[in-house]
Amino acid sequence: MADGDDRQATFGADGSLETETTPDATGENDFGEEKDANETDGGYSRYVVSSLLQKAVRRSDEEVAAWAAWELARSGYAWNLWDRLNLYVVEDLRAGDEVALTVERYEELATERWEPDAWKGRLCAIHAALAAARAHSTREASNADAYFGAVADIRAEARERGEEPAHDFPVGDLEPDGEFDAVFDGHTGEGSKRGRGTRFFKTHGARVGPEGEDEQSARWQRLAMLLDEEIEYDEAELDRAVEPVDADHPWSDSDANTGADGSGSGSTDAAANDDDADDETGSLTDFTE
Repeated sequence: MADGDDRQATFGADGSLETETTPDATGENDFGEEKDANETDGGYSRYVVSSLLQKAVRRSDEEVAAWAAWELARSGYAWNLWDRLNLYVVEDLRAGDEVALTVERYEELATERWEPDAWKGRLCAIHAALAAARAHSTREASNADAYFGAVADIRAEARERGEEPAHDFPVGDLEPDGEFDAVFDGHTGEGSKRGRGTRFFKTHGARVGPEGEDEQSARWQRLAMLLDEEIEYDEAELDRAVEPVDADHPWSDSDANTGADGSGSGSTDAAANDDDADDETGSLTDFTE
């Protein structure tokens, strides 16, 4: 894929951005006239068509998206088309949507197997645009980036004034013993200093979302813990390891049977048999990295 950022960019007399025109984009337009720089075969500005493509994807207008992709591809601006489509899947579509891989595959076919402005290449362009337009549109990533950036500025300004910020990151100060205490396991310096080894990781750090582990995965998890030759887990810890987190409070790890160190407070036998329970690293997880 050609990268549009590598092309020479200048500004014309009217203030519009101009880019070196590739050989494929030269020649006559549909009306038999010599094309101007950055002009499509239909007589449009490629910048306008590119912007149209993005807005059509964002608004789920399949026909307009398909036309805009076709127009750019047939006019010799396939490099621009594929560069923009790959941007749209991260700027305007829902995270995790498989259309990102679909667009990548169509680009590969259009640019590596076939000629991007030929019939097969144009079909790939249309397919990719349709796939993007049919996907779940959202600007969640862009909105999150803008919001987090604004909060970063507010936090910095508040610190300079010696005040609490009016808006803060969703994790606050991210300190041990707070809401996100589970992250301070043996993979972190603070967790390592606290002796939070495999026991803590299994009963806190390795827990999964509200859907929980499926039956097979939960079975493997419990058996692996039971067969661990270095750590003896009680029944409460085995249950806790595979218990899904609360959908409304995913970071809440409070449990009557679990202490802050991740050892089962209801398991007096285990604690009595091992005075250094907090220091256990076990054989299942390596916390040395």
